[in-house]
Amino acid sequence: MNKQTAIKIMLGFLTAILIFHFCILLKIIPYDITWGGRLTNDSEMYVFETFSILLNLILYIALLIKGKFIKEIFTERIVNIVLWIFIVFFGLNTIGNLFAETLFEKFFSIITLLFVFLLWVIVKKSKT
Repeated sequence: MNKQTAIKIMLGFLTAILIFHFCILLKIIPYDITWGGRLTNDSEMYVFETFSILLNLILYIALLIKGKFIKEIFTERIVNIVLWIFIVFFGLNTIGNLFAETLFEKFFSIITLLFVFLLWVIVKKSKT
């Protein structure tokens, strides 16, 4: 798989995930199926969902820059560092999702593991 394809797949997934988190924020989807089933009130939900949306937007912007879809507002080195941080983050998130209380969130361990793979494809150095 080439980097451009991996970037487009990630952008598609992130678009869906952002819509999902906005639906939780708007209470279209109940928040008790997210964050390992540990959220206990609306205030916690607003904080956690806002944080999640911001993190996903950072990744989205980094991928848009990496894929040359938008003007480079950060150096490629900074973008790569951000992407490596997300590889670690999604790796840890995969483990956390495996121990989630809800089956719905356990399912997300498959997606976060896929994200680790796709991000690795995006940041690995080409053999030229």
